[in-house]
Amino acid sequence: MTTSLRFRAAIVSIALFLAFIGIWHIATRSTGATASMSPEYAKLMGLTATQGKSAMPGPLDVGAKLWEHVRRPFYDNGPNDKGLGIQLGYSIARVGLGYLLAVLVAIPLGFLIGMSPLINQALDPFIQILKPISPLAWMPLALYTIKDSGLSAIFVIFICSVWPMLLNTAFGVASVRKEWINVARTLEVGTFRRAFTVILPAAAPTILTGMRISIGIAWLVIVAAEMLVGGTGIGYFVWNEWNNLSITNVIIAILLIGLVGMLLDQILARFTRMVTFPE
Repeated sequence: MTTSLRFRAAIVSIALFLAFIGIWHIATRSTGATASMSPEYAKLMGLTATQGKSAMPGPLDVGAKLWEHVRRPFYDNGPNDKGLGIQLGYSIARVGLGYLLAVLVAIPLGFLIGMSPLINQALDPFIQILKPISPLAWMPLALYTIKDSGLSAIFVIFICSVWPMLLNTAFGVASVRKEWINVARTLEVGTFRRAFTVILPAAAPTILTGMRISIGIAWLVIVAAEMLVGGTGIGYFVWNEWNNLSITNVIIAILLIGLVGMLLDQILARFTRMVTFPE
């Protein structure tokens, strides 16, 4: 039954994709009227005015340009001309560092909050105030204090990643069945051993769900952060190509951002399924 459902879902997905490509191709065909103008003015105006070509690139144009990037993903021709492989590498590295710092802070603190009602009540006002603040609102303060655009972007990733992990960890730890904890206490299991052998396995699915949410938010935020700080990264690549009026490269970057985000989400989804067991 599951295999049949997956097969049918794949067929529907492929059909939707082909329909989208077909509509895109038809919508961007050269159907406009050709303007009559001098050769010098025609060079200035470009193909949109002289041949009726759509300003939006079609799927064939995007595919051809994408193949050029795939053939040379790591070229480096200067500060504003680097391959997509380099740009993605910088972005993934920043997300990885900020995300790792968030894991090191959020999970231990979440355990403490979930296991201690006192700490939960004491920290709740601070969490409720800091959690709704947009991560990008921290960027000016980070740039002023850290004085490094790359480290500031990592700090913003840390800030946006920490809250879903922290809250899900605290919720998962606090939701562990009291019968299991009471049995461990009856057997005189110590606090640290109880946390690792009883609470952690029971709360692991909830913790990993928070980590999955965090990686999605982090990948969203890094694009906007790199647009602000500049330099390198897929976000800066999008902004720089927009300034160059290269809509084709902007579309390619958007596609790659989506694919990398999906890959990161699926990795953590796989880990979540590995630690989820029926009771």
